[in-house]
Amino acid sequence: MNLVTMTGEPWADYGLIDSGHGRKLERYGRFRFIRPEPQAMWAPASDEWDADAEFIPGSDEDGGGRWQFARDVPREGWPLSWREVRFTAQNTPFRHLGFFPDMAPVWDWMRGRVAGMDAPECMNLFGYTGVGTLALAAAGAKVTHVDASKKSVAEGKANAVLSNLADKPTRWMIDDAGKFVAREIRRGRRYDGIILDPPKWGRGPNGEVWKLEEGLPGLVADCRQLLDAESRFLFLTVYAVRMSALAIGELVRQHFADLGGTVEAGELTVREEARGLMLPTAIFARWSR
Repeated sequence: MNLVTMTGEPWADYGLIDSGHGRKLERYGRFRFIRPEPQAMWAPASDEWDADAEFIPGSDEDGGGRWQFARDVPREGWPLSWREVRFTAQNTPFRHLGFFPDMAPVWDWMRGRVAGMDAPECMNLFGYTGVGTLALAAAGAKVTHVDASKKSVAEGKANAVLSNLADKPTRWMIDDAGKFVAREIRRGRRYDGIILDPPKWGRGPNGEVWKLEEGLPGLVADCRQLLDAESRFLFLTVYAVRMSALAIGELVRQHFADLGGTVEAGELTVREEARGLMLPTAIFARWSR
């Protein structure tokens, strides 16, 4: 199995400015933020960081915390863009800013897999605020976006309007990912590509409990049933768990062995602007043909 690194480079509306001592300094448009980053074990390039706000984590490792603002930042958010996709960034209670910038190379990779196809059909499971969905829609794909959060799906639809992509054939589904995939199998549906970005823990819209280590093998197996010999990709990302890229790579390899193609696993990283070093953010496994 090939082990690879996918690195997000700075762009006009986002950059990892500096990192170290368990924190990172990032720019999101005209604003700068400091957030915790356990992977940044090294010393930062500069000891003096000027930020508009910093996220102060809670005492428990599973979450919690608050934003501490040094200057005014629009609480309703502010517009950013990636390629032709526009979306709203904002300070969420979960330390995120409304999208995951380390996914930028993944969005490019997916678009490359379906390039030249006539209206490919893709699915984005755990689609959050829909930037990945809109990246595919802008490239001509019909996308089914699935997330259990009504708020996230509403934000995705608002981002579609902001991007002038609201007229694209996108299905916005508020649903439990596992149950939705199972129903799609029963319906005999197929897809050309699937991206899944499952959380460590979560709840579906009807109180369904999701635990990554328990649910992931079955979900990958079910996703395989929605792909066939004409399909182009599956991309799986895993954050914030004690799990190896080799482990999820082997999981995908076993389920996709009959389709041929290539399975790769590795790390997502973001390149720091100060020194060019790569900050690891997640592990991934991908199948493509």
